[in-house]
Amino acid sequence: METLKFDIADYLDSKEMIAEYLNTVLEEGDNSDIINAIGYIAKAIGMSKIAEETGLSRPSLYKALSDGAKPQFATIMKVLKAIGGKIQINPSAP
Repeated sequence: METLKFDIADYLDSKEMIAEYLNTVLEEGDNSDIINAIGYIAKAIGMSKIAEETGLSRPSLYKALSDGAKPQFATIMKVLKAIGGKIQINPSAP
C-alpha cells in the first residue's frame, strides 16, 4: 500500500480556510510555525502569483518562507497583502 505525504497546501482552497488556518497558527505557533504557515498558504495560492504581486522572485520567496528562515518584516507584510491577509490587533482578555 502506497502512502502519500500530507500537504496542508492541498486543503487551503478558500479564503475562509486560509484565514482559519493562519489564525490558528498565530494563536498557537511560534515564529517559525507562522513563517512556514505563510509559505504553505503562498504555495496553495501559487508562488508565481505571489511573486508577481510582491515584486519578489520565486526563489527569494521560497527561501524567505522556508523552515528556519528569518525573513524581514517588510517581506512578511508584502506576502500577507498578496495572500489577502492583514494584521489586526485586538485587546487580549484579562
